[in-house]
Amino acid sequence: MYTTIIENGEFNFKLKNILNNKKISINKLMRDTNTDYKVIKRLITGEITKIDLFVIARLCNYLDCNLNDLISYTNKKIPQMN
Repeated sequence: MYTTIIENGEFNFKLKNILNNKKISINKLMRDTNTDYKVIKRLITGEITKIDLFVIARLCNYLDCNLNDLISYTNKKIPQMN
């Protein structure tokens, strides 16, 4: 799992774990879902700035999972001072 920390929280990218558990290579995922290699690598490493909902839908359908299985977000709100 790769974690990307942002100002108020963190994103956890879990695609690599799913691929390992299902014994699916990046190349097979790329071919079977018609998804660009760079897009898959960015979803694995968390080096993305925009998410294409059509790509996420294809991956979720192919891997039989939900969005939260691929990417999760943890809110780290800073307590407000009163």
